Amino acid sequence: YVPPQIRKAQETDDKKREELGRLKKMVNGLINRLSEPNLSSISGQMEELYMANSRKDMNDTLTDILMNACVTAVAMPARLMMEHVLLVSILHHNVGIEVGAHFLEAVVKRFDELCKSDAEGKECENLLALIAHLYNFHVVHCLLIFDILKKLVSTFTEKEIELILFLLKNVGFSLRKDDALALKELITEAQRKASTAEKKFQDQTRVRFMLETMLALRNNDMRKIPGYDPEPVERLRKLQRALVHSSGSGKDTQLRVSLESLLSADQVGRWWIVGSSWSGAPMISDTKSQAQQKLHVGKVSSKIMELARKLRMNTDIRRSIFCVLMTSEDFMDAFEKLLK
Repeated sequence: YVPPQIRKAQETDDKKREELGRLKKMVNGLINRLSEPNLSSISGQMEELYMANSRKDMNDTLTDILMNACVTAVAMPARLMMEHVLLVSILHHNVGIEVGAHFLEAVVKRFDELCKSDAEGKECENLLALIAHLYNFHVVHCLLIFDILKKLVSTFTEKEIELILFLLKNVGFSLRKDDALALKELITEAQRKASTAEKKFQDQTRVRFMLETMLALRNNDMRKIPGYDPEPVERLRKLQRALVHSSGSGKDTQLRVSLESLLSADQVGRWWIVGSSWSGAPMISDTKSQAQQKLHVGKVSSKIMELARKLRMNTDIRRSIFCVLMTSEDFMDAFEKLLK
């Protein structure tokens, strides 16, 4: 025998699973057809799906599908990667910042896991490319990119040098424009690391090449960086400006969040999404501390307190509000006291 409420829960679970499956198919179909010419229509259809379904379901589904599509063991074509990230960026600006925030958090956590493990494939590069393009299309602030670069410089193995080069090639000149001082500090730190770690590497050319790239960046010399071509990103940025409805496509929707905040989001809450912050204090406080937090409203005459009792103002807060309203001189006075 299955009790009615459990039966109902099972039915809704099956129903929910079916709905999610249907949603996944729809989103998957749109992502598979994604290309630069039809970006406008696909982003429009995605926005409609966001309006028709719950944000959480849509965010989870979209993030899963994009991660499966972009994070593969072989290197993803740069253009395809940019188009996927541009879709996230358009939804981030048009639907709400939680879209970009959810995707960014998933990408950064996966990147951190893969960096710690010694994975052989190109997943790390693909994840780093996702983060780099999220920065290129104004979803995230340069603060996160500098945090990642600092982390890579502090480890400084051959794998990390590859990743630093890859990241600098993708976003180096944008970083220079946004925060030249931080870039200069990073380059100094990398040079210091390289000079101390020279004995460690058999192949010195990689380190030398990285330092040359960094110097080319510092001197704003684009010709020195082989294969550097800003044109595709610029073209897609232009398309982004055309597709973003609001005027707020600039800096105000950028997530200014650090690597540490993203990695510890489950413990300390997500302050970069409105209403998701959590200070780390227990949710339910014990009764002792509640007893100490009695509300103090200046000295109130016994007559007013008696009135409050007659009118059944049976909690501290009700009594306080009642006393404030009854003893205030005018509306401004009442307002000030209520705020206190």
